[in-house]
Amino acid sequence: MANSNKIEQIIAGKGSAELQAIAEKVFSEKRITDEDAMYLYENASLAELGILANYIRESKHGDNTYFNRNFHMEPTNVCLYTCTFCSYSRLIKKREEGWEYSIEDMMEIVKGYDNQPVTEVHIVGGVLPQYDVPFYAELFQSIKKHRPELHIKALTPVEYHYIFKKAKMSYQEGMKAMKEAGLDSMPGGGAEIFHPEVRDQIAGGKCSGDQWLEIHRIWHKLGGRSNATMLYGHIENYTHRVDHMRQLRELQDETGGFQTFIPLKFRNKGNQLSHLPETVIVEDLKNYAIARIYLDNFKHIKAYWPMIGRETAQLSLSFGVDDLDGTIDDTTKIYTMAGSEEQNPALSTEQLVQMIRRVNRHAIERDTLYNVVTDFKDVVFESEKEFRGYLQLPVINN
Repeated sequence: MANSNKIEQIIAGKGSAELQAIAEKVFSEKRITDEDAMYLYENASLAELGILANYIRESKHGDNTYFNRNFHMEPTNVCLYTCTFCSYSRLIKKREEGWEYSIEDMMEIVKGYDNQPVTEVHIVGGVLPQYDVPFYAELFQSIKKHRPELHIKALTPVEYHYIFKKAKMSYQEGMKAMKEAGLDSMPGGGAEIFHPEVRDQIAGGKCSGDQWLEIHRIWHKLGGRSNATMLYGHIENYTHRVDHMRQLRELQDETGGFQTFIPLKFRNKGNQLSHLPETVIVEDLKNYAIARIYLDNFKHIKAYWPMIGRETAQLSLSFGVDDLDGTIDDTTKIYTMAGSEEQNPALSTEQLVQMIRRVNRHAIERDTLYNVVTDFKDVVFESEKEFRGYLQLPVINN
């Protein structure tokens, strides 16, 4: 592995004593501590972080880079909660500025993909009384009846906490009911920052960090899989980020139910924190790298390309990231409304594969549970044929 020589150089003395000790742990597949993570945030160069993170990435996945064909469905952007970082939601008193879909509306969206090879529908949205346990149970059942093989990845603990409390159901009862209705997995949203001194300021009123973790714990123990996120780059500091990842790592030690970790960059357009500057690309790449180094028991690190843009997403593949989410098909407004890099977040499968190939990585379409759907190693697209003269040349030159 190319990066092993660079790590050996760090260990041999080309770096501080602290960095040498951390590199030795990485090379020996030993867990780094919270103190190590803080040292990396505060002292390591981006180049050093890239060497360590890419070594782990390639140890786990080689050049493989994953994506899926998915679409997002957002029942409503009207919400009871007033998170200061959110540009997406609209208060009930301004609900005319938003949307509130019925089950029939959403089934029309699902049916719009009947002739397309999508494998996942991703469902999250605002919190309103009419979107309750019976509503989501009927929605999931309707989707499964119409298209049984479509994977339903739906709702965050923020939504589940509210609807279970309203229904006077325990988390255990509620998650079991959702599974029986057709829920296949959970997305990672709503995590924000777990530490209460930050969470109370940016997301006060909705489920706590402990409640977020408990709902995922219960889901994992029911045999389900889920993702995890962290919203960074607002009022939190490095200590809060490490604390957040530590709690995720501990739950993963306990259940093994998390599939991927997704750092989400705070965007400052149209929200109550618009006065805060956004993080620069160097900080974004640093965050991906440290997440890869710290979360040793997470198999995948994902960069959500619509949020950070295609170029930064490509760079992230050298800083620990092995997953770029999906084709999206311009079906989410959550991040575009906050000023994300991609204002029309849609890529064809060919565009996504080519984006991965241009940085000498190997594109693999996966399903939600990371089963291989299509390995694009030897696939030549129609648009490539004339340029390549129909020659049988390798698509990627490793």
